[in-house]
Amino acid sequence: MKTADIAAFFATLKAANPQPVTELEYTSVFELLAAVLLSAQATDVSVNKATRRLFPVANTPEKIMAMGLESLEGYLKTIGLYRNKARNLMQTCQILVDQHGGEVPRTREALQTLPGVGRKTANVVLNSAYGEAVMAVDTHIFRVSNRTGLAPGKNVDAVEARLMKRVPPEYLVNAHHWLILHGRYVCQARKPLCGQCAVSRYCDFKPKTPAPGAAA
Repeated sequence: MKTADIAAFFATLKAANPQPVTELEYTSVFELLAAVLLSAQATDVSVNKATRRLFPVANTPEKIMAMGLESLEGYLKTIGLYRNKARNLMQTCQILVDQHGGEVPRTREALQTLPGVGRKTANVVLNSAYGEAVMAVDTHIFRVSNRTGLAPGKNVDAVEARLMKRVPPEYLVNAHHWLILHGRYVCQARKPLCGQCAVSRYCDFKPKTPAPGAAA
């Protein structure tokens, strides 16, 4: 993607969705942290299904600790790797209570000390909860960045670094959401919907066309 096209690329995404938000459901910073922690290798749909049951019962570190690990696991069975995630969430709650007064810290360094919280999860919390201009590179952003030529890189760290340099400052806070949603619904992994793509004119990807006489 040409540098000159990047602003137009994001302006088009913004025009279609001026105020993008995560599809994970939450009403507090802690609920967001818990939901993102649970979302690793799982869909937002499956996480929301579980947290709709969990959060009305326990939506603070103290309440989750009080319910116990076995009970917590029962609420998370619809999510992949739920036992490991339940254990990480329980340990995270303990650290939040012991070291942060039950509050979610506002720095990446502190967030990444929590069990099950890596750089991507920390960046989601910093961006969605605290409005920081950071980039949480998931599988959708990695694919879109490479396929379109926006920020090609061999790994998520390289893509993140390139995005931070190439995304215009005025679009950076919301770029994470625009790219995820674009990858989830349009620039899909197996069959990108190029014919429905509003930003295809700026994209480096050229879909293959069937050979004459080939079956559809």
